[in-house]
Amino acid sequence: MRQRYICYQLAAGVFVAIACALLAGSVSYYLLPGKTIIAAILVFLTVLAVVTFIYRPWKTSLEIICRYLNFYFPQLEESSQLIIKPADNLNLLERLQVSKLETAILQLSEEPAAFMQQLKKAAWLLAGALIISIAILKLGKFSKITGGADEVNTNQSTQKNLPPEKVLPQIDGVLLKIAPPAYTRKTTRTQDKFTINAEEGALVSWNISTNIDVKDVFLLFNEREKIALSSVNKTDWQARRIITKPGFYQVSINGKSSDLYQIQVIKDAIPVIHIKSPKQYTHIDAGEAQRVAINTTVTDDYGVNNAQIFATIAKGSGESVKFKDTVFSFNTPFSAHSRRYDLQRTIDLPKLNMEPGDELYFYIQALDTHQQKSRTDVLIVSIQDTAQLLSMDGIVAAANIKPEYFRSQRQIILDTEKLLKEKDSLSTAAFKNRCNELGTDQKLLRLRYGKFLGEEDESGTEGEDNQEIGKAENFGNAKMVMDAFTDKHDNAEDATFLEPAAKSQLKATLNEMWKAELRLRLYKPQDALPFEYKALRLLKDLQQKSRSYVAKTNYNPPPIKPEKRLSGDLSKIAEPVNQQKIKPATDKFEILKKAAVVLEHSKHQVLTLADKRILELAAQQLAQQASTQPGIYLKAVSAVRRILAYNKQILASDRALVEKAIQRSLPESKIKPSATGTTADMGLGQRYFNNLNR
Repeated sequence: MRQRYICYQLAAGVFVAIACALLAGSVSYYLLPGKTIIAAILVFLTVLAVVTFIYRPWKTSLEIICRYLNFYFPQLEESSQLIIKPADNLNLLERLQVSKLETAILQLSEEPAAFMQQLKKAAWLLAGALIISIAILKLGKFSKITGGADEVNTNQSTQKNLPPEKVLPQIDGVLLKIAPPAYTRKTTRTQDKFTINAEEGALVSWNISTNIDVKDVFLLFNEREKIALSSVNKTDWQARRIITKPGFYQVSINGKSSDLYQIQVIKDAIPVIHIKSPKQYTHIDAGEAQRVAINTTVTDDYGVNNAQIFATIAKGSGESVKFKDTVFSFNTPFSAHSRRYDLQRTIDLPKLNMEPGDELYFYIQALDTHQQKSRTDVLIVSIQDTAQLLSMDGIVAAANIKPEYFRSQRQIILDTEKLLKEKDSLSTAAFKNRCNELGTDQKLLRLRYGKFLGEEDESGTEGEDNQEIGKAENFGNAKMVMDAFTDKHDNAEDATFLEPAAKSQLKATLNEMWKAELRLRLYKPQDALPFEYKALRLLKDLQQKSRSYVAKTNYNPPPIKPEKRLSGDLSKIAEPVNQQKIKPATDKFEILKKAAVVLEHSKHQVLTLADKRILELAAQQLAQQASTQPGIYLKAVSAVRRILAYNKQILASDRALVEKAIQRSLPESKIKPSATGTTADMGLGQRYFNNLNR
């Protein structure tokens, strides 16, 4: 009984190990193709060793067997352990009981049910694992994740997207291996169809097996290039080719060609750069931080190899401008070659020895794993030249501009900077008093410029007038209605003193003045200074825009020679002659147009030799189109060949395919149908106009 118990425990461990091996093998069939048996054996040995080590059935003692017997067989009277005791250690009663137990034990017909309990559980586990493994092999679809991207590597999913094919009867089977380029970081995949959908630069290997011995096998690409397959035993043929462009090909066995098989090429896209900040034009006013924060995102379909900032610094003005080129790198490493990078870099302009008036031109260039480059537009960052802004050059000679207005804004800036320098030596009350006075000066200047936009004051009387119109006693008051709804030049929106562009810029100037006034009222002259500078810069720009110069243009005839004046000599004046060679126009789409007519006539009559010749020429032109766009024209080329091979009625589906491809190939007509009508002069005016244009 002890030996049978140990065998049952060992068998249960084997069943558990087999169940785990079946599950591991079915899963590894998809995740680790070619290593299924190795994975199953490793799992079987590991699980068997673990289960055996945990339960250790060989250490089962006779006392354990006796406890099982006492529990499951009452006729043993819970004294079976007396049998395993030495006879010398038994007393009289124990000897009498042993003689009774020997007869009872020999009459036992089976071992206890607990002996088989573990084995039954293991058997059920094995049956469930077998069912699950069969379901995984039949219905399961697994995907493998490689290189941080989801990539389906199963042959079933790859072939599911390919169209059905017709193969030559001599072909027993085909195996295509597609090895993508290394920069894509994709694994090699296989398929059993001829249609190819591969990455640009992928290496494709053909392994064709035939059911009979054949002499030669060729691959004909785009009806021009031929590749011979090599073989050892006349039934297995191999060839390799790097796919770089789309098209189609055929398999030729002993001179018999197959259908056309499509070749689609997946192009590698260039990196895409999206700049979040800064804007294309950035102007740093006085008082603002002289630094540029660059925030951009770079994406690529296979991975980004590097990204850099190429900058040019322009210093000086006029003919003394100097340029200096420099390159900045982002602080992000690109060793992982991820598909997306969020990049940041802050450029400190003073560290580049940039001064007020200098400009920084820069663009971002990205490089992908295929060494393809892309770059952004040039972004410009300029630092405001406060010395030039505060200068009085050009103010006296300005046209239609009151100089004191500009001097007032300039004087406010000078007073603000003076106040900041004297801040430590002033008392709090004196400091606030001077800030309030500067705010008042800024307000007066803002109201003065507001007159150009028709602003009267800030009392808000216009709203009160509108309320007066709504009263009952003012109903029918024509004067009040006219005052409210007529176009007045003292309205800010209706003011026509300035052009729309100048009005918009002047509104922006007033907005900056208001921001400066607000901060001066809050006793923050340091925060008000940038807005004051920006308001002055906008005023300067408006001043320059007001200047315009148009050169006087007139006709200067050549000098008249007195000796030829009034002589009447016309001998050197010849009648103008216009010679033009007109070449006969050649329509490269003439064959396709004739083919469309032939297909239309084929609905009612049989094709002649001349008709077939036209269709053959049309098939050649469609084949050229299919070499670049196989997905559109390849089916039409096959349909033309079937039409030429038919001796009876042409299938309507083939005719429709070819007609659709021909219509797609022909250019759009410049003259389109339109509604026509007869004019009152019976078209005489149109004919007169046409004659004038001759």
